[in-house]
Amino acid sequence: MPCLLTIESSTCRASIALMSGDELIFTAGFESDRNHNALLFDPLEKALALLDGRMLDLVIVGTGPGSYSGTRVGIAAGQGVALVHGCPAVGLSSLLATPRSAGVAIGDARRGSAWWADLDGGLPRPELIDADRLAPFLADREGIFSFEDVARLGLPEEIAVEILEPTAEGLARAWLRLDEDTRAEILRQPPQPEYLRPPHITEAKKGHPLLRGGSPGKAE
Repeated sequence: MPCLLTIESSTCRASIALMSGDELIFTAGFESDRNHNALLFDPLEKALALLDGRMLDLVIVGTGPGSYSGTRVGIAAGQGVALVHGCPAVGLSSLLATPRSAGVAIGDARRGSAWWADLDGGLPRPELIDADRLAPFLADREGIFSFEDVARLGLPEEIAVEILEPTAEGLARAWLRLDEDTRAEILRQPPQPEYLRPPHITEAKKGHPLLRGGSPGKAE
């Protein structure tokens, strides 16, 4: 039976799971807003200790959408473990790591926008939408869920949004449900976060040493 390690760290509720085929061997979670890099490695060490000399066949990491830093920490840790075990590391949408197999996922994309994705049986593809267009877009849809509280999006009360938590075990079981062609497609791609837009870059303020061509902290 294939031995799978899964890491889901795209939200503040992160988790790790170890599977042998479809049997759950170990799972542990922790909650952190910005400290995944410090809290991830204790449960990871416990999971790997249970291998007792056995090598992993695959490492799967949730790619979001969600926390950029949390997802990057999960991917880096997963790639490191895969390198040691000589196995592939793949990224899989965190939207597949919940009990929901149909419906619409939404989230706050900040800067006046939101994101949405259909769970239609294939791999979900999140798309951006203006926040003020989200309510009309969702008016006739059912099974709406999010990873986080979406109160900031100002949706009317009649649009019910269920909060669902992506889990490492859910991620593993999502992988096991995929057909061979889809798995082969994912295996050909390096794991990377689900980017909704290019990163927001804040320009340096006028007079900053980098704009003057000097070294930081050097008086001119």
